[in-house]
Amino acid sequence: MLRSPYLKRNKIPLLFALASVLFYVSFAYNLVRTDSVKLLMLYAALFISFYKMMQLIKHDLKLLTWFAFGFRAVFILAIPNLSQDFYRFIWDGRMLLEGFNPYVFTPESFISKGVFPVAQAQELYAGMGILNAGHFTNYPPLNQLCFAIAGVFAGKSILGSVVVLRLLIIAADFGTLYFGKKLLETLNLPVHHIFWYVLNPFIIIELTGNLHFEGVMIFFLVWSFYLLQVGKWRWSAVLFSGSVLIKLIPLVFIPAFFTKLKKTQSIVYFSLVCLVMVLAFAPFLTYEFLINFSETTALWFVNFEFNASLYYIVRAIGYYFTGFNIISYYGMVTTVVVPFIILLIVMKRRHKTRTQDLILTMLFAICLYYATATTVHPWYVAVPLFLSVFTRFKFALVWSFVVIFSYLAYSQTDYQENFWSVALEYLIVFSVFLYELIKRKPIEH
Repeated sequence: MLRSPYLKRNKIPLLFALASVLFYVSFAYNLVRTDSVKLLMLYAALFISFYKMMQLIKHDLKLLTWFAFGFRAVFILAIPNLSQDFYRFIWDGRMLLEGFNPYVFTPESFISKGVFPVAQAQELYAGMGILNAGHFTNYPPLNQLCFAIAGVFAGKSILGSVVVLRLLIIAADFGTLYFGKKLLETLNLPVHHIFWYVLNPFIIIELTGNLHFEGVMIFFLVWSFYLLQVGKWRWSAVLFSGSVLIKLIPLVFIPAFFTKLKKTQSIVYFSLVCLVMVLAFAPFLTYEFLINFSETTALWFVNFEFNASLYYIVRAIGYYFTGFNIISYYGMVTTVVVPFIILLIVMKRRHKTRTQDLILTMLFAICLYYATATTVHPWYVAVPLFLSVFTRFKFALVWSFVVIFSYLAYSQTDYQENFWSVALEYLIVFSVFLYELIKRKPIEH
């Protein structure tokens, strides 16, 4: 039981925490994504409470930890209400357990023929939506393993599968907290900074609530960074591979390692990364897999559009001069230009060999990629937010708040993006970034 002086000293933070629990309950069990007013109000209230708690008790790591995982516990039995992707996760996992290669079949290919290869196939198909069901999966093997674990423990219950997936993500967040604190300690940075990620309502809602596996990817990433920092760079390569095998996005970071590792170390490091990835993909390798996986991945560059920034400006100019959507040309150009610019950034920073400098280079790289991307789903912001914890830049923290504007696209059942809200989101983010870049000092927090 908490002692009275402790209660008195932390009365205000505890009140904010209690209010947060009530807000999270409403968010998890009494919200539909088309209700934009309620969505924005709840999110703003949660963010204010989060910010005040960080101000008041940032050095009480134990209490912050209790709050972070207590808030996550609220979502345990909730069906995600802002994303449908989890239905596909469950489908893929059950396909694996039934002996199918999930990379060579679409859900649509079964349902259209009246074939139901997994338990609750019709419910899963209806839940994931036609767009998802009509495309091949592009989730890497370690992510697929997580989906299969849900199938092992809850092969006939959607809610049961949701609970298992959620527990995996929460477990990963524990790991991120543990290794994040250790990494901050070795870098002589304030340990409480990790809670700008772990306690952030954006992270709790998008990862724990909506079951996006960026949290598991980030766990492997921070573990890899820590091992690299303490000199265990070979094991770091293995853990970095694990991150890529959850989500492909860490591939953007590969050039940055040249600033940290010596030439021979770099060759061994990337050889280990390639070896682990080949071994992981080996059970699925077929000609159909190679075609389907590459084509599905390419869709994110030349087909899909959501919450983009610079791309929408280029698209508008393209419409003006050509009369049609130039996304396919834009996608081809950016897949060449963006990696080239990232290499230039790496070369410019090649003499900066500290781990903090490595992470900062990665932050610049991922933000450049997102700034030019045609699709930036809200949960993508988890990566720059995490990286920013180890830098002086806090624009990603601001982004984790204003990214909620992207959900205004769902305020109408026919789904129409509100370009004014997208413009406001990026105007704020770019302004804060430029301020921090020019002033060369962090925003007070």
